[in-house]
Amino acid sequence: MSSPTPSAEPTIRFATEEGPLPPHFPHTSPPRSIKLSTPPLIPLSPPLTPSTDVPTILALIHELAAYEHASSSVHATPASLLATLTFPSAPSAGYAKTLLIFPPSPASPTPQTSPSPASNPPTSPSPASPPCAGLALFFTNYSTWRAAPGIYLEDLFVQPAWRGRGYGTALLRALARETRRIGGQRLEWSVLRWNEPSLKFYDGLGAVRMEEWVGMRVEGEGLGRLAGDGEGEDGREGGRVEGGSS
Repeated sequence: MSSPTPSAEPTIRFATEEGPLPPHFPHTSPPRSIKLSTPPLIPLSPPLTPSTDVPTILALIHELAAYEHASSSVHATPASLLATLTFPSAPSAGYAKTLLIFPPSPASPTPQTSPSPASNPPTSPSPASPPCAGLALFFTNYSTWRAAPGIYLEDLFVQPAWRGRGYGTALLRALARETRRIGGQRLEWSVLRWNEPSLKFYDGLGAVRMEEWVGMRVEGEGLGRLAGDGEGEDGREGGRVEGGSS
């Protein structure tokens, strides 16, 4: 008699800060912040071993930036991610949450190229623990017309060795459920115009291209000028927001 075939479903969970999970974080049920009103399509569970999520997140961010030809634009560090991301142990702190997806264990990808650092976490006493296959990093936004919150997906990335298995779709479905859980009405993100494979993939999921909108951004020195760090073009200092600090 052949042995049972392990489940082919991936596991998705919220990222945690480095170190063991806090005592109040249960190991027997999903994090409170990800409980859903409807049954999930994929298993959602907390980690059972000490977390190395922050360096894994950073490694995946670098891989995504390399894919988008923007490696020099990444200034994130483990310390800055730890200080600014939201984790289950402190749900009111930080500015963005991260969902990580893991293949079923035991599993071993057969990539055509050498595995990336994120696919090979440091050796631990539990060698059967699967590597992280990808992430979805997101934060909440707000629609004034609908008077409702929503979710903005900042980064979605699945490592090449794990593509073609539905992991990107699984992450988006988890985000759609999270959007519904918070009472949100929109899940949105941006895509580079040249990334036609991704555009077609999102089209197939029912996403609508917002062609009439143009993204705008102010950063670096331009942000400083706009904030009034120096004098404006007309030689006068910028005004202050009523109620703001002087």
